[in-house]
Amino acid sequence: MNRQTFRTIFYVILFAVAMGFLESAVVIYLRTIYYPEGFAFPIKLSGQTIALTEVLREAATLVMLFTVSLIADKKGINRFAYFLLAFAVWDIFYYIFLKLLIHWPASFFTWDILFLIPFIWVGPVLAPIINSITMIIMSMLILWFSNKKVSVRFRFSEWLFLILGSFFTVVAYILPYVLHMLQRFNINQIFSFYNHKILMEYTMQFIPYWFNWWLFSFGELLIFSALILFFKRMLTNLPQAS
Repeated sequence: MNRQTFRTIFYVILFAVAMGFLESAVVIYLRTIYYPEGFAFPIKLSGQTIALTEVLREAATLVMLFTVSLIADKKGINRFAYFLLAFAVWDIFYYIFLKLLIHWPASFFTWDILFLIPFIWVGPVLAPIINSITMIIMSMLILWFSNKKVSVRFRFSEWLFLILGSFFTVVAYILPYVLHMLQRFNINQIFSFYNHKILMEYTMQFIPYWFNWWLFSFGELLIFSALILFFKRMLTNLPQAS
């Protein structure tokens, strides 16, 4: 990679690390207020305003990551790579700072709330870390080949594997919460928010007991299959040294 790419990667990582600290600080404040004895399920919600604020905060986080990727490069595929890199580094350092500051999580298999859009995502801490490492590998592959002055693009089959793999991974995260809600509500009621108070009260009873590692692993397998296909194909396109 050339010097400019290394510099851009460094700045994106620096931004993501700082963002990870900011995210961990917010979570520490919230846990100090709502979980003074330490975070544990079930979820404690203090009303619609705080819940809505948390959803909007997470949406704003995605906008920030997307914006820095737009600034980082002009090529669409490289912007995608920088978004993946920023997201992954942010997520990893979020847990690093939580561990350093409040000695949480206790282990890689500690349950956490990962995301809130459109449903609550939950899973052992190890799962998003695996996803983040995968995203870093993918971003580095894209940027490395891009610096080799070859046309970097994913074929339809590779995109299909990536999309399906991501889909199965997301399903693994939201499945515990969705199954919990479906015990009392139908899917139309959940999406329509027919009675927000009742939905929130039932959400506060949610305690995840299992994580579908098979579904998660299948999603990761599909993603890595796409990356292997991409890597082998791009190697054949590299210019031969004279």
